[in-house]
Amino acid sequence: MAQCVTCGNDYWLAFEIKTITGETYTFDSFECAITRLAPRCEHCDNRIIGHGSEVAGRFFCCAHCAREGDSGLGREIRDTVGAHPG
Repeated sequence: MAQCVTCGNDYWLAFEIKTITGETYTFDSFECAITRLAPRCEHCDNRIIGHGSEVAGRFFCCAHCAREGDSGLGREIRDTVGAHPG
């Protein structure tokens, strides 16, 4: 069995994730993987689980947070998926 690096649980269905930097982590759940690896939004501090938005090397969970960030760098970002055009 393998032990989760986040919670310490020893679980026979644990899985490994290898990062782009070559680090390997063992987790017993996606929740533990997200807790350990997902970045946090620089505006609201939520975990960024989806695509999020990157503005000048800073990460945000959505376009709203990118626009609301203290730098004002995200003013041109728009969330338009599914938005009514008019």
